[in-house]
Amino acid sequence: MKQENQATVNPLAQFAATLQWSDVPAPVQRRAEDLWVDWFGSVLAGCQARPVTSITRFALSQGPAAGPSEVIGGSATTSPMMAALANAAAAHVAEQDDVHNGSVFHPAAVVFPPALAVAQAIGASGAQLMAACVAGYEVGIRVGEFLGRSHYKVFHTTATAGTLAAAAAVGRLLELTPAQMQHAFGSAGTQSAGLWEFLRTAADSKQLHTAHAAAAGLMAAYLAKDGFTGAQDIFTGPQGLAAGMSTDANPARLTDGLGTRWATAETSFKWHASCRHTHPAADALQQVMRDHNLQPADIAQVTCHVHQGAIDVLGPVVSPATVHQSKFSMGTVLALAARFGHAGLTEFDAQFLAPDTVALREKVRMELDAEVDAAYPQRWIGKVTVQTTDGRTLHGRVDEPKGDPGNTLTREEITAKALRLAAYGGAVPAAQAEAAVQRLWRVQEWPRTERLLA
Repeated sequence: MKQENQATVNPLAQFAATLQWSDVPAPVQRRAEDLWVDWFGSVLAGCQARPVTSITRFALSQGPAAGPSEVIGGSATTSPMMAALANAAAAHVAEQDDVHNGSVFHPAAVVFPPALAVAQAIGASGAQLMAACVAGYEVGIRVGEFLGRSHYKVFHTTATAGTLAAAAAVGRLLELTPAQMQHAFGSAGTQSAGLWEFLRTAADSKQLHTAHAAAAGLMAAYLAKDGFTGAQDIFTGPQGLAAGMSTDANPARLTDGLGTRWATAETSFKWHASCRHTHPAADALQQVMRDHNLQPADIAQVTCHVHQGAIDVLGPVVSPATVHQSKFSMGTVLALAARFGHAGLTEFDAQFLAPDTVALREKVRMELDAEVDAAYPQRWIGKVTVQTTDGRTLHGRVDEPKGDPGNTLTREEITAKALRLAAYGGAVPAAQAEAAVQRLWRVQEWPRTERLLA
């Protein structure tokens, strides 16, 4: 095509179009498998949540009624695009899916659903599926880093960068040429969307964000395969992503260490079932309570020393009205962590409005901290100052919250977490979930990608 001859292919498109599983270092392959199993648990936890069932009903109403791609947690099958919609919505509702710190981006929710749906449709091997997913992670993370902190203040990066991540993963499975991949990026980027305003009113938009990103990226890749053209400089063009969505975009981040720095391996697991911005402070508070043998009743006030991103996202949630909104309330998360040692799914469901939780929630405040803000987003430092009822001032600090690469989960912990999430969701029997998880650990051996829940 004329457009292809005139344009220089972006190195990111070249990388995504040509990545092989054998190109991925063994430790990164293992981490990708860890993230894959972790994602599966989140899907099973969220597949029956009310906002997800709305999106799933919509997807299935658009048809086909039966197809090659699995809607996880039920018996339905449909087209790749509709399955991607449903599964991406399910992956993000429990707030237990992974996060990459530097990009403030949740890759699993927007990469695995479209990749799995397409792999099932075309009969890709497990190794092909995982190579595509690593391509999606690497692209999405770099786009998130490129868009910068100013972007995240208004836009949900998982929704915006997520379209590019999904396009990369699906495009790799469809064996797009580098030039076609660039067209896919252009079509994906022009569909990027997702605003934080929903948090103020506890709306359901976050599930729509991941569903749309997965489906839009998938569509972009399929269109590119068919010769459909997209913007050739969607990142830095005069009317591209940076121009419209950022004031501090850094184009160098798009190709930083491409092929040598594996951003996939930098991705963190979520231990608490809440917005990741709450985790460092929750871990720091728990440290103080352990070190000084405190009980919740001993706490008079907690000051969380945070970065601006935490204030931007968590600040609008003052009096959470729903379980999901409470996961974006710093006070609620710290109250649950203090009361139960873990702000998990069951704790949120049963206790987010309990009088003891609310009383402790009201004792928590956030304060911008220069050190924490300067380190963010590459590092998410947890710092708290605790005033006790007997007049003491205590300090806690966590440099790597549980789940970060330097404080990561073992495969045993990941398996246990996935099965715990599956049990919470209640969509499938425990034995079926356990058998599926064991199969997922062997994904690279699969000659063909079949249904995850047989």
